[in-house]
Amino acid sequence: MKIVVCAKEVLDPDAVDNYVLHGRLEIGADGKTLTQVSIPRLMNAYDEQAIEAALRLRDKGLQFTLHVVSVGTDPSAILRHAAALGADEIAHVPADAGALDGHAVATLLAAYVRSLGGAELVLCGRQASDDDQGVVPALLGEMLGAPTITVARAVELEGGSVTVTRVTPNGDEVVEAPCPAVVTISNELGTPRYPTTARTMKARKMKPAVVGTEQLGLGADDVRPRVLLTRQFVSSVQGSCEMIEGTTAAEQAQKLLARLRETRALA
Repeated sequence: MKIVVCAKEVLDPDAVDNYVLHGRLEIGADGKTLTQVSIPRLMNAYDEQAIEAALRLRDKGLQFTLHVVSVGTDPSAILRHAAALGADEIAHVPADAGALDGHAVATLLAAYVRSLGGAELVLCGRQASDDDQGVVPALLGEMLGAPTITVARAVELEGGSVTVTRVTPNGDEVVEAPCPAVVTISNELGTPRYPTTARTMKARKMKPAVVGTEQLGLGADDVRPRVLLTRQFVSSVQGSCEMIEGTTAAEQAQKLLARLRETRALA
């Protein structure tokens, strides 16, 4: 049995937010890429939770080989982190991630899964923290001819089918689908585990298998993007704060209501 987790390397979102708050995030002359080179790169947090979902299946006694794959220029650091967490096999599909769209990335990932002879389960994060699109898992499921279940907080695998507890605005719902299936994991799954020291040391010596497009049977036209990034910019954020004066809470509340009615926020 094989389970594949698709992982993406992203800029540390906390560091990016910090640059934005201090007005230091800048776009280069090409209008598409950031000028900052010191922002740390790490595994997309949702993808790390996808690995955690697989490891919880292993904790329950399920026997499988856990493959973690990443498309990018050099995601070796996040792949070694995946190995430290518990991945049995790690793989790198070389590509300029900035030049690909969701369809091209899904094409590469689907070809990789097929190169393994398929997988009973493909787990992805619900979305990436850098572009927040969340389209790759759905495209991947379509290309693999597999049912796709989104925003999972719990995953169970038994008897050739997967049972998923989904997060919805109206509460949790439980759905079931036959395997192979694609499932996207949400942060409601819970905090991922930390790698042990022993596994971390072992992972340092582990090199990801490099799987090129030719090995996957793909040509340039197969990974040609259909959606092109034409411009990226940092929007200006302005805010204002008005203090409500008053000697008591009741007086402040009355003044607040009066101010809200004045601005027509309340009728």
